[in-house]
Amino acid sequence: MASTPLSRQVIDAHFDSHFLGQVTVAGVNSALAQVPAPRGASLVGLLSQDPASLVAVATFGKTKLTVTIEVDGSGLISGLLLRPYLPASPTSWAKIDRDLAALAPDTSFLAARVSSHGICTPIHQVASSTARPLGSMFKLFVLGALAHQIAAGRVAWNQELTVTNALKSTGSGSLQYSPAGTRVSVQETATKMISISDNTAADMLIHLVGRSAVEAQVRQWSDHAALDNPFLTTRELFLLKDADYPVLANKYLSLDPSKRAAFLASSVDPLPLSRLQGGWPEPRDIDTIEYFASPDDICRAFAGLQQLATQPGLAPIGSVLSVNNGDLGLSPAQWPTVWFKGGSEPGVLTLGYLATNSGGQSFVVVAMASNPTAALPALATISLLEMAGGAFRLAG
Repeated sequence: MASTPLSRQVIDAHFDSHFLGQVTVAGVNSALAQVPAPRGASLVGLLSQDPASLVAVATFGKTKLTVTIEVDGSGLISGLLLRPYLPASPTSWAKIDRDLAALAPDTSFLAARVSSHGICTPIHQVASSTARPLGSMFKLFVLGALAHQIAAGRVAWNQELTVTNALKSTGSGSLQYSPAGTRVSVQETATKMISISDNTAADMLIHLVGRSAVEAQVRQWSDHAALDNPFLTTRELFLLKDADYPVLANKYLSLDPSKRAAFLASSVDPLPLSRLQGGWPEPRDIDTIEYFASPDDICRAFAGLQQLATQPGLAPIGSVLSVNNGDLGLSPAQWPTVWFKGGSEPGVLTLGYLATNSGGQSFVVVAMASNPTAALPALATISLLEMAGGAFRLAG
């Protein structure tokens, strides 16, 4: 999309001959040129899928479209339709509650007003004090620990970090593909950690501030800090869940929590990423090997970061959290500031936002869904996104 017009060779390599007989190469380029995608498209979520087709929602620049793709027996595109995405945002709290309950057996939700002093006051909640698996939403705690180190003068935003093989992780992100020895600033590392959920960036920052500092940050903001002790790096989580599974995971879980950090250092950290088996499609130990917090905890984290961002030298927190607005779709005129962090793994999906309206009032919306025995529905991301957007409209 970002490289239009496409050559005849590229189009022939992706579309089947019957489709091109009807649409033509010029027609494909003409259609793609009308879509504002200066940097390509980013996937929001799938509405449906089967072996020969899918319907997805994707963001093209500032435009959100529903994309329908069909393929022939060779995998070449035989049908392509792009049309405006029309979200069905819930218009009542009762509708949000029903939609949430239909997604997964374990769900939580919170819409809260955040005071100028960083206090969260619930407007609507569903099990908001119950800890759930977070996925990458844990990175809010890492950012908080980093901010405190910067405020104390122990770390600087422009300080350079070095990518090393020992700190490389897998999953989402780009730093894992950088050659060892690549230098990157603390601020860029933090931005990658939040905006593209870069796992290597998160592990580099955990290494920088220290595991104990992140655990201390969790204790400050969370009522469930014991569940995150020891605080795993993403590399450790992937190795526990995908290297010699379930042997390594079971050994880890059999230990007293006080002995797990030593086990990580001796038996997990030295393992190479080549031991990974390529991921897992169904939930694995999401209630035991994960990151945990409740929506109430996450609201305190967002509110705490908002308070930190007002301190001298910590303003970059705002830019780090606002690069990716999580495809919320709120009017920029009505909601000029939107912060986002979400997370996922098979069986886990979380979305969290802090948004400030044109009147200066901030609100937090957190949605969590998990199923320890089965992957979540393909439309789960879209459903949670619509709930979050509807919650902001109802609250503010």
